[in-house]
Amino acid sequence: MNRKIFFAFAAIAFITISCNSEYTPKPRGYFKIDLPKKEYRIFDQPGYPYTFEYPVYGTVIKDSLFFDQHPENPYWINIDFPRFSGRMHLSYKEIGKNNFDSLVNDAFTMSYKQHTYKASAIQREPFTSPNGSSGVYFTLKGNAATGNQFFISDSTRHFLRGALYFAATPNSDSLQPVNDFLKKDLWHLINTLKWR
Repeated sequence: MNRKIFFAFAAIAFITISCNSEYTPKPRGYFKIDLPKKEYRIFDQPGYPYTFEYPVYGTVIKDSLFFDQHPENPYWINIDFPRFSGRMHLSYKEIGKNNFDSLVNDAFTMSYKQHTYKASAIQREPFTSPNGSSGVYFTLKGNAATGNQFFISDSTRHFLRGALYFAATPNSDSLQPVNDFLKKDLWHLINTLKWR
């Protein structure tokens, strides 16, 4: 008899306790990223074959090593975005010393071959800048190491390739707001680029 009373009491207690509240799932959340106001300054260093505008929250640093070797010319630079742990690599090549078609092929190879296994999609957008130079902008979707790459050239003398990387494990969900924010800055750089 004691067992029956105990089980009846346990069943009533279980039903009473379990019906008190509704389950509410926690929404997924990401860190809030405070994005700075868009302002630009001019990169106009003597001797460089190009000028452009870049964001004030970026720092230009001369790229002195490329995979532990010196770059082929002194005009390779990086624009660091310390607030976002990001870096835009800008590599300049002179077309007279290099074949234009091979430079374009290399840019496509670096955008496709090296990132295809992680990217869920690669969109390419041909463009012509206000100064008459043309190129292609690559937007890589998914968990690729870079979400934004481009090249721009006058097709006779100058060729510039850019790629934006972050010092973080690629996670497209959490990097998307910063990628979208800095993409506007890359387009601003492209549209203000002038050759010398």
